[in-house]
Amino acid sequence: MRLTILGCSGSIPGPGEPASGYLLEADGFLLAVELGNGTFAELQARHDPFDLGALLFTHLHPDHCADFSALTVLRRYHPKPPYDVCARRLPVHAPRDAAGRLANAYAPNETELAETDLSDVFAFHALRPGTTVHIGPFEVWSLPVDHPTEAFGIRVSHGGRTLAYTGDTGPCAALDRLALGVDVLLAEATWTHAPGRPGGVHLSGTQAGALARRAGAGRLLLTHVAPWSDRAAVLAEACAEFPGAVLAEQGASYLL
Repeated sequence: MRLTILGCSGSIPGPGEPASGYLLEADGFLLAVELGNGTFAELQARHDPFDLGALLFTHLHPDHCADFSALTVLRRYHPKPPYDVCARRLPVHAPRDAAGRLANAYAPNETELAETDLSDVFAFHALRPGTTVHIGPFEVWSLPVDHPTEAFGIRVSHGGRTLAYTGDTGPCAALDRLALGVDVLLAEATWTHAPGRPGGVHLSGTQAGALARRAGAGRLLLTHVAPWSDRAAVLAEACAEFPGAVLAEQGASYLL
């Protein structure tokens, strides 16, 4: 598997830094995981968006899915798509209310809101807790995590290699199950560790590092650091728990 970082800014895009977006590639198949603010431009700089084989959203906060509307415009209105996009609807794996919520975000006005239906170019599939789905060459297992909206962490396997991605979450038991023994843990670390942080929202650098240590992960990549957080301090916290942790970098690719 190859992991490419389209964006890794936490909660909002930062100056010149898109929000959450990742690509997983294997056997010629391209899976996008998240498509937050600014990531669609980064995707186009690297690939023809029509080459996407599937799209997965862990949850539906804008910093993880805002650019879905731009992808919809492309698939519906590009004058010369390389194939019949209606006949080849893009699979979208997401929380159960994704079709309606993403249609609401795309609807051109209030009058047309009730009539907006994106199933002409997308095929929506609800993520089901504890269920493994095959997406192209990948096996994807998801579990609910602790966040203010329905949200999932995922574990992706291919060719004997495994990647766990926390999505957005506070500490919870599901993370230890998802991350156990993985080759690579892609963990959000929005802020530094401090008393008074709200529960059930995000991980600190300390919590991300401790998760990787407990799980016996091979590598730890930190993502979703908020623009107002001290990246060096977040990394130092994680390394104190899991030496060798690194910050994911926009545009970087990692062979897993």
